[in-house]
Amino acid sequence: MYISAVDRSFGEEEWRPFVERQGFGHLVAAGRDRDLPVVVPTQFVLDADVVLLHLVAANPIFDALAEQPRVLLSVAGDWAFIPSAWKAIGGEDPRLGIPTTYYGAVQLVGSARVDSEPAAVAEVLRRQLAVFQPEVDVADPAEAHGPKLSAIRGITVTIDEVHAKFKYGGNVDHAHRQAVVERLCKRSGPGDLAAAGHAERRGHLPS
Repeated sequence: MYISAVDRSFGEEEWRPFVERQGFGHLVAAGRDRDLPVVVPTQFVLDADVVLLHLVAANPIFDALAEQPRVLLSVAGDWAFIPSAWKAIGGEDPRLGIPTTYYGAVQLVGSARVDSEPAAVAEVLRRQLAVFQPEVDVADPAEAHGPKLSAIRGITVTIDEVHAKFKYGGNVDHAHRQAVVERLCKRSGPGDLAAAGHAERRGHLPS
């Protein structure tokens, strides 16, 4: 992923809340000597320096992980299309504006460990449930669904690289960025308010 200087993350205090809030990404395993990597859309939990998730045992990613445990989890979101006319302010010709897309993207890289033992799988499920639905009373996975746990596998990824990009108008001055923020708030479509918040927040942080 290309990351220009103006789009670089300000650090863990920025990328971690973004990843935690998204909670969904694409796990990529290259395996060895394959024409294409295996890409799996999945829910996950980010816990300190590890990512926790579970998948059905029949998922082809497990063959790739057996060949090579190195993986990448790609998380992207809070995106909004910015029309060309929005890039013009004052007396500028709106026909000359250049459209773009605001978005956040984080790639977590690390080594994956696969757990097939029911006790280990149950622990992954407990930790996921505690994050996804902490207010809901549920039966313990091991006690209620013991025999079914053999059909899934737990995956723990220990993160050792983070690549984070926040593309929210860092290449323009405050006036142009604020004009886009105001239009995003007015349009108020899916992703617009989140994108506007990122643009405003990053405009007030030191680069």
